[in-house]
Order: sequence, then C-alpha cells, then structure tokens
Amino acid sequence: MGSWAYFDPEVSVDNSSCKDCTLVKVDSMNKPGILLEVVQILTDLDLIITKAYISSDGGWFMDVFHVTDQQGQKISDNRTIEQIEKALGPKGNTSGILKTWPGKRVGVNSMGEYTAIELIGRDRPGLLSEISAVLASLHINVAAAEVWTHNRRIACVLYVNDDITNRAVDDASRLSAMEEQLKNILRGCGNDDDNVAHTSFSLGSTHVDRRLHQLLFADRDYEGATEPDCPIKPKVTIDRCEEKDYSVVTVKCKDRPKLMFDIVCTLTDMQYEYYIRHMDGCTLETEGETEKVIKCLEAAIRRRVSEGLSLELCAKDRVGLLSEVTRVLRENGLSVTRAGVTTVGEQAMNVFYVSDASGKPVDAKTIEELRKEIGETMRLNVKKAPTDAKALEASGWAKTSFFFGSLLEKFLT
Repeated sequence: MGSWAYFDPEVSVDNSSCKDCTLVKVDSMNKPGILLEVVQILTDLDLIITKAYISSDGGWFMDVFHVTDQQGQKISDNRTIEQIEKALGPKGNTSGILKTWPGKRVGVNSMGEYTAIELIGRDRPGLLSEISAVLASLHINVAAAEVWTHNRRIACVLYVNDDITNRAVDDASRLSAMEEQLKNILRGCGNDDDNVAHTSFSLGSTHVDRRLHQLLFADRDYEGATEPDCPIKPKVTIDRCEEKDYSVVTVKCKDRPKLMFDIVCTLTDMQYEYYIRHMDGCTLETEGETEKVIKCLEAAIRRRVSEGLSLELCAKDRVGLLSEVTRVLRENGLSVTRAGVTTVGEQAMNVFYVSDASGKPVDAKTIEELRKEIGETMRLNVKKAPTDAKALEASGWAKTSFFFGSLLEKFLT
C-alpha cells in the first residue's frame, strides 16, 4: 500500500518561467469542487487570474494559474507566496471539500463574537436604511456587512453583535423578534407573502461572496428582463463536445476582478463540473437546461457590476452609524445598489454605490448636501463609477471594486 502522503496536494509558485506574471501550479487528487476551492483561495488573496490551464478529467487535478497582484505585477512578496503555498498545500483549505480561506469567513476572528444575518428580498429605495434602523433600535451593532442588488432583488450578509456586551446575539426570543421585524421590512407594505422575504441566522462560517451568489441564485434573480443600461453584457454560448461527452461553455465579456470565481462558483453550485457535465455524468441535453445555465452565468457576471456614484466613508465606529449614513442617503433621494461595511479597530470603513432613486444622474447639488451632512463627522470620498464597457476597461473601476474584496479581510485581521 502506498503512502497517504502521495495524495497530498503539491503546490509550486514559479516566478521565473514568465516575465509578466507568477505561475501557481497545483497537483492533487480530483474531487467535486476542487477547482472552486483553488480559485476561491487565489481570489481571496486579492490575486488577479489572467490565464489558467485546467486539467481535471479523471482521478487527478492538474492546474496552472497565471496570476498578478492588483497592480498587474508579479507576486514578489515572500509573505504572499507563503500564504499561497500554505493555503493550497496539504494543511490548507483544499484538504477538505469547499472549506474557505479565513480572509473571507464569517466570525472566524472569534466564533463567539458575531452573529451572521442573511437577508434576501425585493429591493426598493431606502431598504438598507430601514434594515439598519431596525437593528439600531434593537441595540444591535453592525460590525460588517456586504450587500448586492440585481434584477430588483437584494441580498445581504451582515455580521452583528450586542452593542453593550460586544458578543454574539444568541438569545432565542431576541433573535425571533429581530427576524420578525426584518421580515416585515423585506415584505414591504401590504404584502404578506413569506416567499418574497427570507432571513436566517448563523454563528458559523461561510464564504461571503459565494453565499451572496447562492442567495440570489436560490431567489431566481436570473429570471426576468435584464436592466437595459447594465454596463456589462456577457455573451454565453454552450456547445456539445461529442468526442469527450461534455458540454463546452464559452463566456465572452469584459474582464474584471473575480470574474473567474463568479463563473466557477455558479457552475459548482448548479452541480456542474468542468468541461462541463452534471455531477451525475449527464451533459446538457435539453434546450431548457442550456438556457438556464446561460441565464445563471450572465446573472453571476452582472451581480458585481456597480453603477452610479461610489461613496467611500471612514469614521469612528459607533452604534447606529450605518443607520445614520443610510438615512442621510435616503433623505437625499439616493438608492444603495451595492455596499461593503466593516470595522477595523475603532474605525468604520464603508463603501456605498448609489444612484438617484428616480433614475436620474446624481447631481452636484446632492453631493454637496451629502458632504455638509456627513462630512463633518467622517471622511467622505466621492468617485464616479463608469457606466459603459469602455470606461470599465480604462478607468479605476477594478481598483474601486478591490476595496470590497479587502473589507472583510481587514475586519478579521
């Protein structure tokens, strides 16, 4: 009998073979979800995957990833290289199926300090303000959060604790009261359908980006018409590879950070493997199956697209801060389309993508009012998010979106 060490993953970081990027080579036993594990780890280390060669048909998984840092440079920092080798190696996260890199987990800093709240429902102007106001009224502090909106749906993952004890909220009656109030908000006025709103609580860990994808996918946000002014319009086609008995998925769109993660995450959660075929070995046989995969991939690519103004705020953390900021945004006629909130030490660092609730561009007068109302107590940086594909490619959109990627990692370090 061979040694168990033979089955341990082998990882190498090569900085000599390519002049423009670093090569990360991973060899391990093949298993369901292994590609997502590797891509997730590289993404959570804030690496940009520029190219990948994937071979995972059979009992062995052999991949080569071409990666750079956020500035497009080779990975020269020894600490980052050590993190790559540790995370992907025998004692890292790929030793278990779909475990997550600690930089993006809920409550990993101290499992007993935070309660994770998941929310999914119909989006409307001012909804985030209402949610944060309810939590503040219940003496619940929001330590970190991430919010996505897509196709008139909203998905949130919030990390909260008691504003006095700074411990997780674990009292059953208190959680029940919180859930009922949040559900009432998500239902909206005059709608008693429980299917339009969902809340859940957890003291465990989850990968934030993947969970947001799962929440919106389960809510079928891929159905219905796409917003006509969406700046990214991916083209997804599916063909049959008779020779290998696989379906071939081709995705063409403007590149952006975490694009490969979003695609692989969605296919994995739909129970597809690369090239692809279903986990039961079946290929995409019907037109309905093919159309669903195409719609789901298009939705996964668009969920991270943020339009309108980007507001970056930094202030001393206090209970009710999120409620105060979102109230000011709402009172100035702005809707939050995406948000990232975290706390590092005593400092709260927040990012909001906002648009005019009436659909008009945000004017200079509104921005000036925002500066007057919140600029005295916190630093406010206003950026204009690009709204067309050319601007996405040429602007600093990637660097702005990178701020989201590092929020929770800062929160947990």
